[in-house]
Amino acid sequence: MFFGKSVRGLSTESMSLAPTTNYIYTPLNQLKGGTVVNVYGVVKFFKPPYLSKGTDYCSVVTIVDQTNVKLTCLLFSRSYEALPIIYKIGDIVRFHRLKIQVYKNEPQGINSSGFASLTFEGTLGTPVIPRTSSKCFNFTAQDHKMVEALRVWASTHISPSSTLVQLCDVQPMQYYDLTCQLLGKAEVDGTSFLLKVWDGTRTPFPSWRVLIQDLVLEGDLSHIQRLQNLTIDILVYDNHIQVAKSLKVGSFLRIYSLHTKLQSVNSETQTSLLRLEFHLHGGTSYGRGIRVLPENNSDVDQLKKALESADLTAIQPSDDQLENEENFPTLSSSGSGSVSLYEVERCQQLSATILTDHQYLEKTPLCAILKQKAPQQYRIRAKLRSYKPKRLFQSVKLHCPKCHSLQEVPYENDLETILQDAATKTPNSKLQNTSLYDSKVWTSKDQRKRKVAIHFVKNSGILPLSSECLILIEGGMLSELSKLSSKFHSVIPVQSGPEDLELLSLEAPFLIQGNVYHYGCKQCSSLKPIQNLSSLVDEGLWVPSAVAEALGVVPLQYVFVMTFTLDDGTGVLEAYLMDYDKFFQIRASEVLTDDNLQRSLDMIMNMFCPPGIKIDTYPWLECFIKSYNVTSGVEQQICYQIFDTTVAEDLI
Repeated sequence: MFFGKSVRGLSTESMSLAPTTNYIYTPLNQLKGGTVVNVYGVVKFFKPPYLSKGTDYCSVVTIVDQTNVKLTCLLFSRSYEALPIIYKIGDIVRFHRLKIQVYKNEPQGINSSGFASLTFEGTLGTPVIPRTSSKCFNFTAQDHKMVEALRVWASTHISPSSTLVQLCDVQPMQYYDLTCQLLGKAEVDGTSFLLKVWDGTRTPFPSWRVLIQDLVLEGDLSHIQRLQNLTIDILVYDNHIQVAKSLKVGSFLRIYSLHTKLQSVNSETQTSLLRLEFHLHGGTSYGRGIRVLPENNSDVDQLKKALESADLTAIQPSDDQLENEENFPTLSSSGSGSVSLYEVERCQQLSATILTDHQYLEKTPLCAILKQKAPQQYRIRAKLRSYKPKRLFQSVKLHCPKCHSLQEVPYENDLETILQDAATKTPNSKLQNTSLYDSKVWTSKDQRKRKVAIHFVKNSGILPLSSECLILIEGGMLSELSKLSSKFHSVIPVQSGPEDLELLSLEAPFLIQGNVYHYGCKQCSSLKPIQNLSSLVDEGLWVPSAVAEALGVVPLQYVFVMTFTLDDGTGVLEAYLMDYDKFFQIRASEVLTDDNLQRSLDMIMNMFCPPGIKIDTYPWLECFIKSYNVTSGVEQQICYQIFDTTVAEDLI
């Protein structure tokens, strides 16, 4: 590669060149966990920056290159502008100092110290102008060639976004990306915000209008009235409200995953006329959000041409015309009383959670549930007012499915003490080198000069590969167990008994696999000798449940235990969540040792219950809850538990 030569045609106003550094770029099919790399790629999917955890902004970007390998990147920054400036699928990005980690057996990119990004338009023939908030960066002739090469490759391998449409092409009950100009904005109430926009074309169906006589509308009202037949009203909800409030009238926008639907509007006749509504729901599903486009963007150039040539005389059909139009759909107004369009939309708004069963249940307001006896099951729609514990790692407990007891996950210090006490015993040489295992003994190098024995369990008399081997360890410390568990399939802490090796103690794990420590219930277990593992040797599958059964252990299950305070506007109710891996779609057994999973859990809870804003702007949670009676002494109390509910996939 040749570096150091600047590219002709680049505007000195749009970039400045730092001293040239020889950067090496890694193809996406050569990424390895634990490395920090520089990469180029074409954007296959993205979420515009959104507030994730208090003061941090997050952006999710999936890129692909000529190797046809995809890489999803989870990027965080205190600054909105510091995240990649991506406008659409097909844009090209350059990431410097991107850290690669492995998540669910797939490489994932996260920003490391010094992370920097450049973004380029991916359309062939457009100027190669980097987008970045940085004032100093390297960009050479070789970079220019890499961008052009990716453009050529993407033109035949990456489909342009089919969701990017004009208003004249929209249809009901679909989701679109819209490029438009903002004409006016107003706060409707605490939970929605109005944007008046246009793109120079007219919708095929008449659009619904928000009544603005009581609203403080920011914008040129006379100009809006002149363009009234070409403007649409968009209602923005939840986490997008703050962005909508910050927009400047006259700016050019791209609104992602905009939902269109037909809604009935009552008339004086026996029918309800239908109008096309536009809603930007809460959350970040499918990249939902708003982004301001710069004046020099090629899509803005096209939009300006459309606005300049717009037919301002285009007139939407009148109500009288619509009543007589055979092809325009109508709904009968007979039946239940009308509900305001806003309230209907709030009821139908996409939820941050998904129901996995019992779809036949009707929604019940919390005020009605609080008046009814237990046990019963309900379907509810509410917001998360608060939750406990706030320190999310404290929500992970150990649960016995037999006696239903709950206990804390042992701390490292407590486990280290148990292992130190056991290490005072010398391994019994008579219990070494049996038909089940081969044994090795050595003396530790610390001051205690511990005797440490490792017993390698054989398979049909042969020692298996370390990745498939179960080992039994006597006299080991926590650091040694951790190191061995990273090299061998499974580790069991043991001690010498009178006639056989036996489990160390149910205070300690009965099995260690990787970073997961499996514990047993002291009350329900009835321990058996280690030789009972012989029944599993031929299978060679050290499944925790099978090992537990062979050793007489009733295994404890890692669970999330939390209390949710739910509010639907009619009442407030506390519901108990005890979840293994279904609700969060995160294994409770892994979250304590996986920083990435902890970050995911933090993000989910901050999405449910965003700090520092009013509850009106929180997302809705649709849940199943069941009531049950709990007796404490002579007092009886009704409690509630969440079940058959899971977090929406895009939040994970």
